[in-house]
Amino acid sequence: MLSHQFDNGLVLVAEPMEWLESAAFTFLLPAGAMRDPEESLGLSNYTCEMVQRGCGSRDSRQFIQDLETLGVSKSASVSISHTGFAAAMPADKIQAALEIYADLICRPHLPDDQIEEGRLVCLQELRAIEDDLAQKVMQTVRRQQYASPYGRNVQGSHDSVQQIAIDDIQQHYQTYYRPNHAILGVAGKIEWDSLKEHVGTLFADWKEADLPVIDEGDRESPYVHLSEQSEQTHIGLSYPSVPYSDPDYFQARGAVGVLSDGMSSRLFTEVRENRGLCYTVYASCHTLQDRGAIIAYAGTTTDRAQETLDVMSGELMRLSEGIYPEELQRLKARVKSALIMHQESSTARSGAIAADWYFLNRVRSIEEITSIIDQLTCESINAYLKTHRPHDLKVTTLGKHALEVPVAIS
Repeated sequence: MLSHQFDNGLVLVAEPMEWLESAAFTFLLPAGAMRDPEESLGLSNYTCEMVQRGCGSRDSRQFIQDLETLGVSKSASVSISHTGFAAAMPADKIQAALEIYADLICRPHLPDDQIEEGRLVCLQELRAIEDDLAQKVMQTVRRQQYASPYGRNVQGSHDSVQQIAIDDIQQHYQTYYRPNHAILGVAGKIEWDSLKEHVGTLFADWKEADLPVIDEGDRESPYVHLSEQSEQTHIGLSYPSVPYSDPDYFQARGAVGVLSDGMSSRLFTEVRENRGLCYTVYASCHTLQDRGAIIAYAGTTTDRAQETLDVMSGELMRLSEGIYPEELQRLKARVKSALIMHQESSTARSGAIAADWYFLNRVRSIEEITSIIDQLTCESINAYLKTHRPHDLKVTTLGKHALEVPVAIS
């Protein structure tokens, strides 16, 4: 693994994958939704949309055409912590692609005459969430679990997006699109020395600046019911866990894998297959830089919602009693299969190494992760579960009727 920090604070981290013919990069900029002012929620997402509407010598159309000419597959997203730009391309096109993204990050047009078109895109994303009831529940669960601003909705609200002006976008860009705390992860068929020199030249004039301190606010109540006239009921559960940076993270990940990974997992087997309570059920580890959670979801019918909640919560509590060797064996096989897939994708690996640097200030190699998985035992996971029982659980339901929260949760 190779890394370098430039004088302005930008970190370049790279993993050569010589067996590939592709290369990919992921930019993480310290411009996530946790930076949005309370009166302008969704500003980071709106800014991400606007910076892609022309940069450097290119208008919006030329920006797209130049990337397509290079064979670049691109994406952009906003999380709580970052605005991210990712791109994959034939390996010999990476320097040209980086030149375009240097313009996007350092010299965007932010065209005033396209602000309403950008607003429509952001409002459409909000409408899509309103139509996706499962996503709506999971957003509410995160707001219950994490204090503001760490649990907020990246897209903001209809009212807040309507109030955002071009001056707000320009100010947000000037404040948070900065090299200090920015990370560029690169993976694929690359040559390190020329890559480092090229990146250093492209971003030499990018100036660092102090980032404002974030103040924590309140959480939503432990139980939230969202009324919806639907024949379906959506259920979300969460409770505190360790973050990715914690030495015990993979013990937690192993336990949750037994609970939810694959069709032989406990939730799938007990809640869906044996009892036929729901059409979808899962649990996963969610992590921020300094805190984490276990978050679970189930989608079911109105008449079976209470039983689904009872059985789900029962399985969460039963997990603390321990796991068994055959469950761990299946989990290890699935995780190792996923790692093999990562080895074949420059896109996945560029994102993973950038995230590793953010969480750990270093990068875990595939070999290191494999070794950690190999060292997991029933004894180690069960010891972790005894001292990390589910507590302070949060529940969100969406449907016709509120549910009775199980005593084990309340």
